[in-house]
Amino acid sequence: MATAPEIEPTDRTVKPIGNAVGGDRYATRTTAEASDVNAQLDLLVRLGDYDRPQDVADRAVRAEELGFDRITTGETTGWNIVPALTLIADRTDELGISNDVVSPFGRSPALLAQTALALHDASGGRYRLGLGPSSPAITERWHGESFDRPLRRTREAIEIVRAIYEDGTPAYEGDIFEIAGLNYERELPERPPPIDVATLGPTATEMAGRFGDGWAPQLFTASGLADRLEDLHRGAELADRDPDELRVSPIVRGIASEDREQARERARKTVAFMLGAYGPYYGDSVAEQGYPDVVADVRDAWADRDTDAMAARLPDDVLDELAPAGTPDEVREWVREYAAIDGVDAVRFGFVDGMDDAEKETTMAALAELR
Repeated sequence: MATAPEIEPTDRTVKPIGNAVGGDRYATRTTAEASDVNAQLDLLVRLGDYDRPQDVADRAVRAEELGFDRITTGETTGWNIVPALTLIADRTDELGISNDVVSPFGRSPALLAQTALALHDASGGRYRLGLGPSSPAITERWHGESFDRPLRRTREAIEIVRAIYEDGTPAYEGDIFEIAGLNYERELPERPPPIDVATLGPTATEMAGRFGDGWAPQLFTASGLADRLEDLHRGAELADRDPDELRVSPIVRGIASEDREQARERARKTVAFMLGAYGPYYGDSVAEQGYPDVVADVRDAWADRDTDAMAARLPDDVLDELAPAGTPDEVREWVREYAAIDGVDAVRFGFVDGMDDAEKETTMAALAELR
């Protein structure tokens, strides 16, 4: 398998790294003295791309070697994320660890807190808990729960997790949860894992600003992200919190390759599928960002389950707004400009569908030149 040349690690320093909160604020990391971007660089990996959880840890080790700040992975109907994240924690030294995202429909608030605190201890304080309301399909067809009042459930789950962090008990009386409470049997950390909230809409994002420590949106254009940041800041201000204390880490999916056209077509298929087939929320969000006709065209093609037609109906200009895809230089420039959006603390880069290991290595090495 062809791989890109190894990149020599740079000097290790201890310094403030963006507007992260909690145990992440003064984390040790490998970084160049003069980085091309002010924001951090996170790597998003998909568990389904790997044969064993140990292989996910291998990817994390490589990400740390290349100077990425954080690795994150999601959970749907495949592996439970905890084994992979535990292996990553054990095999890395400085790399931040997150998840994108778990839902309060799939785990009780107490289990969410237990999971976060265990991964906090396993990683030496490098973990951030990612929470989000998920989707009707995952909630109802996998977990067997009714997708009822998702924002209220998410808010109450966050409050209960914080109660456990602070007092060691999930005792709570709310609209969704009524819990008498037991006591957490281990010592509580002084700086528990921050909570990142994954939302898209204005009300949900305001909630993230009020109750979360960070925000992890996905599929936003630069202008769409700037608009939604106003909702995030309004939520923080309603809670008398400093918006600058929130870690904003938007998720983008892309590919860097010398075969520019192949890279763009792979990204086009991935983005079109997310707009037209992956639940209603991403498509609705992009439509509200100024592209209702494009989303409608892509969805029409999905009605016939024609994925090639879906991709063909995603214009170049919209692809360019949503995904860093092209040559390594083009991808670096896209990420550099996106990271420069006022209020962005990290760019969370995920691979598009269909990439092999060599293509992932090429993409990671291209991004590492920004460090």
